Amino acid sequence: MAYRYPVFCRNSEKSEARMELKPHIAVKNVSFGYTGKLVLENINLHINAGEIVTLLGPNGCGKSTLIKIIIGLLRPVHGSVFLNGNDITGLSSKTIARQIAYVPQIHRSSFPYSVTDIVLMGRIPHKTFFYRYSDDDMAIAQDALGRLSISHLSERPYTELSGGERQLAIIARAIAQGAKTLIMDEPASGLDYGNQLRLLEQIINLSRTGYTFIKSTHSPEHALWVADRAIMIKGGAVVADGKCDDIVNSENLFHLYNVKVDVMRVNGSFCVCAPQAMCRCSPGEKEQQNKCSTSSAPA
Repeated sequence: MAYRYPVFCRNSEKSEARMELKPHIAVKNVSFGYTGKLVLENINLHINAGEIVTLLGPNGCGKSTLIKIIIGLLRPVHGSVFLNGNDITGLSSKTIARQIAYVPQIHRSSFPYSVTDIVLMGRIPHKTFFYRYSDDDMAIAQDALGRLSISHLSERPYTELSGGERQLAIIARAIAQGAKTLIMDEPASGLDYGNQLRLLEQIINLSRTGYTFIKSTHSPEHALWVADRAIMIKGGAVVADGKCDDIVNSENLFHLYNVKVDVMRVNGSFCVCAPQAMCRCSPGEKEQQNKCSTSSAPA
């Protein structure tokens, strides 16, 4: 069971906007807990402008909590988060929203707003209290819908969409928000395989124009395909942080998830292969796969 997507590559030529990375988000000595239980302990991270950073880790390790702390939805019990050198506790929610767009795991609406209305809400941080959407706002919203190939949903009530369609609408809203940093909590969850790949392609395209991405995922392949850097979290602590090629490997994935997998480079791309014990092929086919695995494994 191997998966790979060779059409795009994070190692392709980067724009000048991404060549000079600058400190953008700093997490310093952050700890957080719920009702006496420590969820994150002494987290220290620096995210550079223009990076694509993937957070990997098992359920309950603290990825979503860390994301909410970074965007100011939660306050740590200890430590600080800085956005372009400014402590976020001193920034208004509108100031943060102009710089960071957030895509949550789950978004619900009780009102039957159209998809266009949902996407236009991304423009609110740029408006005064009494506002009307301009023609430019409408054009930005339509462009965001087009990027994700969901223009056909523009007039559909948001409440009638499937879970995957809702997720795409919220991602379009984040793009329309105009912030140069997108923080996404498992953005591919609920998306079919084709839409997962289209989303990853848009992440690559936007990063080439200077966007910064922090995204959590349970798919190591997504990190290998598009991310510059992976941060692995387990038990509320950072256990590995570095270039994807260096740390997204069989040993570290076993440490994270307690499952044995093979990480291999095949035809210029990466794939993560499930244990052979899970393979339904015949013994003869397994022997042939062993030969292929040996010849394809990175030196």
